[in-house]
Amino acid sequence: MRQNTAHYKCLFLNDVPLLDVRAPVEFARGAFPCAENHPLLDNRQRELIGIEYNRNGQQAAIDLGWQLATREVVQAHLARWGNFVQRHPHGYLYCFRGGLRSRTTQDLLRAEGIHYPLVEGGYKAMRNYLLAELENQSKRLPIIVIAGHTGSGKTELIQNADRALDLEAIARHRGSSFGGTGHKQPVQVEFENRISIDLLKLAQNPGAVLIEDESRLIGCCALPPVLQNAMKGAPWVLVEEPVGIRAKRIVRDYVQEALPHFGGTGTAAAAALGEALRSSLGKLRKRLGGLRYQQLDAQLAEANCALAQSGCSEAYVPLVVALLKEYYDGQYDYLMKKRESAPLFRGTRAEVNTWLAKSGASLGK
Repeated sequence: MRQNTAHYKCLFLNDVPLLDVRAPVEFARGAFPCAENHPLLDNRQRELIGIEYNRNGQQAAIDLGWQLATREVVQAHLARWGNFVQRHPHGYLYCFRGGLRSRTTQDLLRAEGIHYPLVEGGYKAMRNYLLAELENQSKRLPIIVIAGHTGSGKTELIQNADRALDLEAIARHRGSSFGGTGHKQPVQVEFENRISIDLLKLAQNPGAVLIEDESRLIGCCALPPVLQNAMKGAPWVLVEEPVGIRAKRIVRDYVQEALPHFGGTGTAAAAALGEALRSSLGKLRKRLGGLRYQQLDAQLAEANCALAQSGCSEAYVPLVVALLKEYYDGQYDYLMKKRESAPLFRGTRAEVNTWLAKSGASLGK
């Protein structure tokens, strides 16, 4: 019979399935990548029991909990938990602190002949472990930052690397005003948890970790300060690509590859993508100035129309070139001037890729 565990490192390194029995509102505030929420108490029940606990103490709260746990409610819980156990026989369950809710769930399962272990300390202990590891690994792991103007192909280098932390993939956002991917971003806690787990896995083998240069915010996700500080002080590589090549790459990523996320390749999908692009351009209105914004908005409308009518995305290229030259490149150059060290290497995306491959040994790969 498997025992309860406090080996949080093993849970995260092995992507062990986790049965989260906290209330949905707690799960929504933050959870772990391999967790499923099948709560013991729904949001309203949790609220009522909390009120009873504050008024009359723990035993009164427990008594109310059992009053709310009708036969139908318990059977519905057991069906969901049993399904999880059947799918994940080697998983564990947890509540917030590994206390009453976890043990009540265990007892109810045990009465059905199912012995399922819990995580000691629950969510709080696992979260604290990941926060500690995030700080530890951010300071300990050797990092190389991949820098370069928007559209230089930095993300491709990260995705093709053997050892890399893909922050944009974790955030489900490309980082710029136009960086939405069509997917809902994780809440901040989940963003931090996933970063910590990925760093923990990378730490199991030696070698430098590549990280794309990012601002503090990737969409609505904020880089953890300890990681941001580590990136600021890390050695870096500069990717330099002509503006025309960068513009075409951006159109490929933000239009051609984004279109399926808006419903396919038809007129309706093109219209939805076009509206999303207009909304993103609107975020730059004050910085571009009213007249220039109107000109670029008209240019975007023409490109959107061409996409909807013919599926052609070429009309976006001049617009992107203008945005790069007039806004994004200047913003990035300003930040680059703040770097205190010279890059380890600078070149085109292909040249940087070759340099990284040849330098693997010296980088500790």
